[in-house]
Amino acid sequence: MNQLPNPAFKPISLADGAGQNPQPEGDDIDPRSFYSQVGGHPVFEKLCREFYERVAADEEFKAMYPEADLGPAERRLRMFLEQYWGGPKTYQEERGHPRLRMRHNPFYIGPNERDTWLRYMREAMDTLELAPLYDAEMWGYFERAAHAMQNRAQ
Repeated sequence: MNQLPNPAFKPISLADGAGQNPQPEGDDIDPRSFYSQVGGHPVFEKLCREFYERVAADEEFKAMYPEADLGPAERRLRMFLEQYWGGPKTYQEERGHPRLRMRHNPFYIGPNERDTWLRYMREAMDTLELAPLYDAEMWGYFERAAHAMQNRAQ
């Protein structure tokens, strides 16, 4: 079936290196998915890279991460977000059910940690220049998820 392009889709610029060596995507990725509509793997790769660059620059916040190398955390976040938004199921294949609350429970996440995470994610999202509808949908998810991961009152 021949589909018209989604008029709300605004691809990210390839000038910044996004889109280089994209992850191979199988035929099982629905072109109508949020993942596909926002640009697929290059968009989520850039989002996670931008986010973890900010984490790495904040020594206090970075100390929350158990690994000195943030690369594995960046990869896990990217795989999770790609799967959540309708992309490849790599996260599930490698790590099983996301169980986000359980995986985050060992870490102290109070309002300051939650708000720092949200600030860095907002800054990372702003680099994507998503169409407003997609930006609002993704940001809404991040806000709900960040509040759900908070496990300390202070």
